[in-house]
Amino acid sequence: MRPDALLQDLNPSQVQAVTQTEGPTLVLAGAGSGKTRTVVHRVAYLLAQGVLPTEIFACTFTNKAAGEMRSRIERMIKGAAAELWISTFHSACVRILRLHAAPAGLKPGFVIYDENDQLEALREIGASLLSRVGAPSPRQLQAILDRAKCRLWGPAELDRNTDGEYIGGLPRQLVIEAYRRYEQQLSANNALDFGSLLTKVVELFQRHPEALESAQRRTVFIHVDEYQDTNHVQYVLANLLASRHRNLCAVGDPDQSIYAFRGADISNILSFQKDYPDAQVIRLEENYRSPGHVLQVANSLIAHNRGRLEKTLLSTKGPGPRVGLHRARNAKEEADFVAHQIERLFGRGIPLGDIAVLYRTNAQSRLLEESLRRSRLSATIVGGTGFYQRREIKDILCYLKLLVNPADSVSLLRVVNVPRRSIGATSLAKLLEWARAHETTAWEAITHAEEILTGRALGAVVAFRELLTGLLVQKEQEGATSCVRRVIEQSGYAHMLEQEGTFEARSRLENLEELTSAVAEWEAGSLGNIAEFLDQAALLSSADEPSPEGSVLLMTLHNAKGLEFPYVFIVGLEEGLLPHRNATDTGNPGALEEERRLLYVGITRAMERLVLTYAAERSLYGDAQETTPSRFLGEVDESALEHLTAYGEVIRSLESPPVAEKTLGQWKGGEKVVHDLWGEGLVVGVRGSGEHTTLTVLFYQDKVPRQLMLKYAPLRRI
Repeated sequence: MRPDALLQDLNPSQVQAVTQTEGPTLVLAGAGSGKTRTVVHRVAYLLAQGVLPTEIFACTFTNKAAGEMRSRIERMIKGAAAELWISTFHSACVRILRLHAAPAGLKPGFVIYDENDQLEALREIGASLLSRVGAPSPRQLQAILDRAKCRLWGPAELDRNTDGEYIGGLPRQLVIEAYRRYEQQLSANNALDFGSLLTKVVELFQRHPEALESAQRRTVFIHVDEYQDTNHVQYVLANLLASRHRNLCAVGDPDQSIYAFRGADISNILSFQKDYPDAQVIRLEENYRSPGHVLQVANSLIAHNRGRLEKTLLSTKGPGPRVGLHRARNAKEEADFVAHQIERLFGRGIPLGDIAVLYRTNAQSRLLEESLRRSRLSATIVGGTGFYQRREIKDILCYLKLLVNPADSVSLLRVVNVPRRSIGATSLAKLLEWARAHETTAWEAITHAEEILTGRALGAVVAFRELLTGLLVQKEQEGATSCVRRVIEQSGYAHMLEQEGTFEARSRLENLEELTSAVAEWEAGSLGNIAEFLDQAALLSSADEPSPEGSVLLMTLHNAKGLEFPYVFIVGLEEGLLPHRNATDTGNPGALEEERRLLYVGITRAMERLVLTYAAERSLYGDAQETTPSRFLGEVDESALEHLTAYGEVIRSLESPPVAEKTLGQWKGGEKVVHDLWGEGLVVGVRGSGEHTTLTVLFYQDKVPRQLMLKYAPLRRI
């Protein structure tokens, strides 16, 4: 294919990104701007210009993305894709280490530890370090070590670069010693984990220049996709490979950097021009996905971030409908509102698979699942499992089942060692053997533990028996909600997750909060006991698994990255939820900016219609609490919004005539006002005049100043 033929149907910015092949290039690819298409055309353009396939390296973040890029290039230039190097960072490092195993300090045939292998090794090491007082969580150790490797820190560097007696919630010396032993085990087993694949290649390149030169001959032209999501070791690798020819094309969008919890470092893309002062910066701002009002909301929101590179998305689809905003009285009514709106869309012939509901935390899916089920609408959890199928929910439900029926051996065996209580497989085998011999249950065997076990094993089993016996007594004296709270706390389950301290553990804690709220809601509307709630939970968890094609798609905002849907609902826009309390409680402006980017990602998924919702009241551990609307709602351009009733009708169309001139009037600041959404406030700033008047109002309910265009804002003087 001729080079000029590859430029047809590309917009001017895309043409510039495709043809700028020499030297460092930063492509700021906004959401829906045709990023993948641009990168594919750029690789094809290089090939059409006579560049050898063996000189091109394209790095993607997933194997799926690499496969898609390869197939699209193959369709454009037959036979070219076979020799192209298109892979993830990890796959590229495996290839390099297979070629240079000896100088990297490895033997041929080295093995790669997957996550389970890594956890098992850390479990054994942790147990050997703290055998008398209980081993640290292997997941907690894994998270600490993975973060260290992202920063290129070995045990010595981790010790040198961290302060205090604890690292990640664990004693410093324990962590450092565990790290040393783990690295020794990897070396002894001729093994690498995923983090070591990258760090080992960096070490190889730094110690053996000939290995780096060999790789550079294969990476004359480098493309790194999703550059905003690279961590430090990936950043170092990319720059080492590019250091000879300097043809590094970094493609990404700092406004969509949402993976700091995985080690992603937004400064990598923000500092690209400092690393390469001669870099060409190309902005892809034409958006082919979303209508104008959706982008108006997105642009006005993200403009409040300081850690970004300026760009403004422009729609190619016209203004489209305004973005809907609904305030529900409580979280249940919020879920019912979403279900009702989806029911109306489905009645108009919109396929359920065209509709996505996005939320900040996994726990929020529970009410949505139940409301959609009541409306007879099929739903699929994308990137996760249904609420009642989640591990922590099933664990606590098993505890509750034992309080109803201690003879339930299946539930007992699931939780007898969760959290870990040093009740080993040998002890359990002896208990079960006794139960079979006496034709009775595992619980009955535990009540006779003194006849079966001795030593530490006996002590651990007796402690579990006393826990369950105490819970059984308390169950008869309190309601269902209190019972659930007590199980979560006294079993040690909450403490286990708090100690783990990982992103996944925090999400699981939120699910347990939501389980308590589910029981509280059920208890408030029923005279039944905990046994009847378990019956309901069993029915909910055993519902037929829907097919994604005919289902509403439910997912977290993180899981929505890279996807698009005609109809999008984003729920739970409240302080403490979005932005999440983990970001607001720390006072870290970087964490707050990431929360804003997360909402921005969600907004820019919408292809036709976007609706935002929040609740005035939400339950936390079963207690109803008033909420504060998200500060982010006060940052978006209100002229792009329309407020919706519980039935989806527009409360006040922003296309209606402007408010009376007496309301526009003269403003000096200091006036007291009331807003339909934000309540009462004080005017603290005035800009412009007449129809162009913009007021800065400090609202009393959340102490957040908001800029409002007076012509459109539902604002009245008091």
